[in-house]
Amino acid sequence: MDLDRDREERVVVLVKALPQPSEKYGETVCCAGVTADRQWKRLFPVRYRHLESDSTFKRWNWLQFRYRMPRSDTRKESCAVQEDSLVVEGTLKERERARLLSPLITSSIQEAADQGQSLTLIRPRNPRFVAVKRTNAELEQAKAAFEKAARQGSLLDKKLAEIKPSPYDFRFRFEDGTGKHDFGNNDWETHAAFFRECNRSSEDEALSWLSATYNETYPRKGMAFVMGNKVRYPKTWLLLGVIRLDHADMAQADLF
Repeated sequence: MDLDRDREERVVVLVKALPQPSEKYGETVCCAGVTADRQWKRLFPVRYRHLESDSTFKRWNWLQFRYRMPRSDTRKESCAVQEDSLVVEGTLKERERARLLSPLITSSIQEAADQGQSLTLIRPRNPRFVAVKRTNAELEQAKAAFEKAARQGSLLDKKLAEIKPSPYDFRFRFEDGTGKHDFGNNDWETHAAFFRECNRSSEDEALSWLSATYNETYPRKGMAFVMGNKVRYPKTWLLLGVIRLDHADMAQADLF
């Protein structure tokens, strides 16, 4: 396989995980999406906050990009993205989402692993969103990690606003086809929503808003989790994305 050959792909974005400090890249965001023929693609490394405004993207955007096969990541879904090639090409219509994603749902993380997948979509059963207060030591450690990573950046990189670690560990407790699970929520949108609601009202109101959204609205209307494993620890899976995928739309999709 020619690892140095440029390839092109187009995906609908499902995941923009929390920014992570990186000694090599300064700060990266793990992103993932699905092609029109339902193939998972992991986009990495993406220094999202360094992107020009016309290259920034959000969930449900169609994203065109060039990539090469990564040398240190053998997961079949992984793409070494060329950041300067990212082009946003519209948005997947809401009525088309269930039809595209329904065939990708597995009954459990284990089923996906047994099929050799490193990314999957599941319907959590009995999900419960909780916010666990982080200690001052945990917050200081997280802040120090980003400060250290920022010093690794190139002099040519634009200076980024300091990331403020969330004072809470947002988690989901749920069941799938193999039993009960307790996962930290790495979806960037959840943490961004917390700070947005804090600015609008208060921390207590922000927590109430998140609880109502993830414990009432999403489970009632339809919720799915994007799960992915770690390259160095393939048996360790993470909750990367929390998406609305309405039950009514899924039922309609099954008719086609």
